[in-house]
This record gives sequence, structure tokens and C-alpha cells, in this order.
Amino acid sequence: MNDQSINLLTYVLYFMIAILIFLLAIFIILKVKEKKEKKPQNDLTKNNKKTKVNETPDKINTNYNKQSIFSFMEFDAIEDNMIVQKNGKRYLMVIECQGVNYDLMSGVEKTSVEQGFLQFLNTLRHPIQIYTQTRTVNLEGSIGTYKDKVKEIQDKLVKTEMEYREKENSKMYSKEELSKYKYEVIKQRNLYEYGMDIIRNTEQMSFNKNILTKQYYIVIPYYSEDTDNQNFDKEEIKNNAFTELYTKAQSIISALFVCEVKGKILDSNELMELLYVAYNRDESEVYNLNRVLNSGYEDLYSTAPDVLDKRMKALDKKIEEDAIRKANEVVFEVVEENEKQRAIKEKEDKINDLIDNMAKLIIQENEELIGQEVSEKAQEKIDNEKNKDKKGGKADDIKKTKAKTTGRTRKTA
Repeated sequence: MNDQSINLLTYVLYFMIAILIFLLAIFIILKVKEKKEKKPQNDLTKNNKKTKVNETPDKINTNYNKQSIFSFMEFDAIEDNMIVQKNGKRYLMVIECQGVNYDLMSGVEKTSVEQGFLQFLNTLRHPIQIYTQTRTVNLEGSIGTYKDKVKEIQDKLVKTEMEYREKENSKMYSKEELSKYKYEVIKQRNLYEYGMDIIRNTEQMSFNKNILTKQYYIVIPYYSEDTDNQNFDKEEIKNNAFTELYTKAQSIISALFVCEVKGKILDSNELMELLYVAYNRDESEVYNLNRVLNSGYEDLYSTAPDVLDKRMKALDKKIEEDAIRKANEVVFEVVEENEKQRAIKEKEDKINDLIDNMAKLIIQENEELIGQEVSEKAQEKIDNEKNKDKKGGKADDIKKTKAKTTGRTRKTA
């Protein structure tokens, strides 16, 4: 048994060695073939570098210039409130539509809107395209407008406050007239505070980048090839395109008005903004079209002022604005303090009269308990004490004035 097992193991060993030799031979053959295939390819590349006869168009280096960028875009120019495409062979006019909240309508309103939309579709005799554009709400423009309005209100408030102070100090106006002027000051101050609250709330809303809005557009095409006479020049073709597109746009606007959808034709600047947002979705959230145009990015060569001078002007402007704001705040605080101090002083001067009036009021309220006779005598006594105090105060004032005069005569003597 031992000899048989040894013989079996030797056969297995020989078989494995034969398999390894076979695999090694296959590997060598494949390596040789691979080397033979690489040699002619290298020769071809050398010949191509020398002669460039067999060079394919995909390997030719292309130079990207301004014309190639314009060829990438799907429009040539914007002229006369139209988008020009395909070298004047196609013109587009765009209508901006103001959407309606269909879900908040009643049943009758919904049916009228649906019937109006069906009527609009039935009146169409030419192709249109409905385009929806989603934009991030940019509140910088609204905040700037609010700040300008609030600054006007603040200037008016300061002016009315100064006028009221002058009229009050002049003592030429009655209490009713002063109360009217004071009411105007209070109204302006409340309006100013309300405007500041709006600015703060709007600035907080601007931090939220998830506020989106949808704009709805209807695109109307015109093909110059559809004209009967092909002998028109470019200017005549453009005029014909504008006339036909404007007529179609007005008919669409009137048809949409039936289903309570308002529309307007976009002008050239609004078309530029539409295309700018379409080609620059991410950048348009940070830099709007007006900001990009004012920055001069499209200029090939620009000169900028000195950095230090520019910084100095910015600092001067900031100092002036902060100084005006601080001066207004201080004036408002002083005015409020003066009004409070004046009210306190008036109340302190009239404190005895207020006490007497309140005491008489309490006696009148409890007249049924203490009796009418007691009530009248108590009120009369309060009046008598008040008159005595006034006479005593006058006598004290006379004595003080006499003492002052005698003191002066002694000093002169």
C-alpha cells in the first residue's frame, strides 16, 4: 500500500509540473505578441510626428476664441425686445406671465379660469413654448429701497421735531396747535420705527437661501424663412418679425387675461436678465445682472483708482453716515428725556392741586355714606386750606423779596 501511494503522489506531482510548464509557455507567447504589436504602433506615431499625414481631426488642437463661445450659446443678439437666433433666421419674443393661486379659488372661479384657459388654447394658431424659471429670491434691492425710504422719513422726523421745539419755545401757539404738531411728530416717529422693524425683518429673511420663486414665460418664435418674398434685407426682416411677434403677443396677453393671468412683453434689459439667469444659475444668486454690468467684467481693459484713495473715500462716507445716525439718535434721546423731565416737573408743581382734587373726588364718591352736608363741608375746607396755602406762599415770596432788597441796600451802604 505504501508503494502504491508513493507512485500516485509522483504521478500527481508530474501532472502539476506539466501544467505549470504549459502555463509558462502561454505567458511567454503572449508577451512576445504584445511586444510585436507595440513596435508598429510606435513606428506609426513617429511617422505621424514627422509627416502629420495620418493625424485624425479629434487630435487637432483647437483654439478657443470669442466666436467659439458665441457659437456655444443658442442666440446671437438681443435687439428691439427680441432674441435673434441663427443669423437672423429666427426671432423670439417672450411674455412674462403672473401666476394665480388656483388652490385658493372657489369652485366658480376655478371653472372660469379653466374655461378661459381652454379658450386661450383654442385661439392659438401658431406654436408657442411655455418656459418656467426658478430663481432664488434676492432681497438686497428691497433692503436698499427700504433704507432709502427710512432715511427720508428720518430726515423728515428731525425736521418736524426741530419745528415743534421752535414753536413750543416761542410760546406763540395755543395748546391745541402744539398738540397737533406733537401728533405729527409722534406719527413720524412711529413710521420711522416701523420702517426700521421692516428692514431688520427683511435682513433676517435674506439669510435664508431656500426662498425660491418661479417665473412663467411664453416664448413666441418667428422664422424669416416663412416669408413669401426672400428679397428682403436684414432690417426689413427684423421689422416684419417685430410686427408679427408683437401682434401675436398682444393677442396672447388678451386671451390670458380672460383666465385672470396678467402678462407683459419683456424688453431688451429683461431679456438679458432672463438669459443671464438661465446660463448662470449659481452666480445669479450672488451677483445680479446690474451688479455684473456695473462692475465692468465685460471690459477687456479697465483702470481702477488707487486702493488707498478708494479706501479713504469709503471711510469718509462711513464716518458721515454713522455721525448722522448717532446725532439723530442722541437728539431723539434728549427730546424724550426733556419731555419726561418736563412732565415730572409739571406734576411736582401741581402735586398739591392733584392731591386736593383727588381728595374731593373721593369725598364725592363716598357722599352717600358720610352724608351730603359732611361732604360739602369737607370739600369747602379743602378749598379754604388751598386758598390759605396760596396766600401764605405769596406772603413768603414777598418776605423773600424784601429780604433780598434790604440785603442789597446794606451792602451798598
